[in-house]
Amino acid sequence: MAESKAPDSTRRSEKSRRAIYAAALSLVGENGYAKTTIEGIAARAGVGKQTIYRWWPSKAAVLLEAFLDLGEQAAEAAEAAGADGAYEIPDTGDLAADLKLVLRATVDELNDPTFEAPTRALAAEGIVDAKIGAEYAEKLLEPQAALYVRRLRAAQEAGVVRDDIDPRTAMELLTGPIVHRWLLRTLPLTHAYADSLVDYALNGLAPRPPRH
Repeated sequence: MAESKAPDSTRRSEKSRRAIYAAALSLVGENGYAKTTIEGIAARAGVGKQTIYRWWPSKAAVLLEAFLDLGEQAAEAAEAAGADGAYEIPDTGDLAADLKLVLRATVDELNDPTFEAPTRALAAEGIVDAKIGAEYAEKLLEPQAALYVRRLRAAQEAGVVRDDIDPRTAMELLTGPIVHRWLLRTLPLTHAYADSLVDYALNGLAPRPPRH
């Protein structure tokens, strides 16, 4: 008689977790965050709602973890496809070109419905829920900020950026306007806009002396 094997609870839990991630992201995209419920996520994922409550304290916590996992999957896919520097801003020696490349990618992501709905939901929820806001900043925003800081520090070492510039503040000059325009939805978020931010940040707003 063949020996029967006990079900692999680890594999079953991982399958359920993945189903819950997918359900949370899809429902927020389809119905919006306000109309998404734990019950709806459980039904879409094919699990009991107590399973969700056992792993997460709220739908915001579910969505945050699902969104972080989505980003990890995208990075892994890029790495598998042979993309270099998946976790770093490229350093080609041309700071403006490197910053424009990454800001254009940010524009594309914010305009992508897959990322847009959960990003908006988490940004809004983080304002009213301090714990979610802190976790969102720690796990997503700060690691992204660190990429800019490292690239700008490298530019300082190369003599391309002034030594007295604070890289973190410089990063906010580049990314803050993009987030502001995206949140307000009053003007289009485009590659041309991203390029102009880099030009303004690196070259300043003061008039330049005429060329002779």
